[in-house]
Amino acid sequence: MKKPKIIFEILKEDIGYSAYAKVKIGIIATQGDTIEELKEMIVEATNLLFQDKNISYRIDEVSLCLNLRVFFNHYKIINVKALSQRIGMNQTLLSQYIKGRKSPSLKQRQRILDGVHKVAKELLELKFL
Repeated sequence: MKKPKIIFEILKEDIGYSAYAKVKIGIIATQGDTIEELKEMIVEATNLLFQDKNISYRIDEVSLCLNLRVFFNHYKIINVKALSQRIGMNQTLLSQYIKGRKSPSLKQRQRILDGVHKVAKELLELKFL
């Protein structure tokens, strides 16, 4: 059996995080207090489901899909005001998306993600003297 592509949706809970993915042979669901712990639990739960198929996964072999609230909660280093200016989006609107008060369209989510990727690319290209 070929390794199926697995996409986990990550959710912020009252305490910690949860993740779930639908695959042909079932549903994988798990939770963790931190994103790092959640990643460990994702690998454990995924490998448990595929144990009888002799398939094992590493965290880099699954996709993690985060909503804006989870992303900005985990990556607190990203300044919402600066990012909103960078991508030409109203800061209040971006804050409403992050807090879940408004739901961004697919186009808006892509715009935010493209902005984050651009910043990340710039950071990767930097060198210190």
